[in-house]
Amino acid sequence: MAKKSKKQAGGTPATVALTAAGTPFTLHAYDHDPASPSYGEEAAEALGVSPDRVFKTLVADVDGDLTVAVVPVAGQLDLKALAAAVGGKRAAMADPAAAERTTGYVRGGISPLGQRKRLRTVLDVSASKHATICVSAGRRGLEVELAPADLVALTEAVLAPIGRA
Repeated sequence: MAKKSKKQAGGTPATVALTAAGTPFTLHAYDHDPASPSYGEEAAEALGVSPDRVFKTLVADVDGDLTVAVVPVAGQLDLKALAAAVGGKRAAMADPAAAERTTGYVRGGISPLGQRKRLRTVLDVSASKHATICVSAGRRGLEVELAPADLVALTEAVLAPIGRA
């Protein structure tokens, strides 16, 4: 994977953070269809990548604190497991407006990288089965492919079994 410059990378906060950290990544752009029912599945199909290698970024409220969950688009987030992964009791999906305001990204384009306010992040353990995974690069129609270990390092994420089929 080649490093991209800020200009080549599209200049999203996610790609700028990757470039600044010197992390190798590959940028994948595709034509986003606003009518698509699932941004993540659309990305997997457009890129020709298995849905278990494309991860969606979800924002949940765990005991009053916003927390980022990164899970395969092929499955769902287990809210109970997410709460347990961060030592919490209860988790619920965050209000979309609060998620957008806090991360600086729009729904469907929320990246675990380069967020306006760094949030606790949990990456589903299934990511470690792959050499690389794809996550949103910070806007709809733009994905970044990187090593799961690099994502963990950059976000200070916890690896935990938070996804379910």
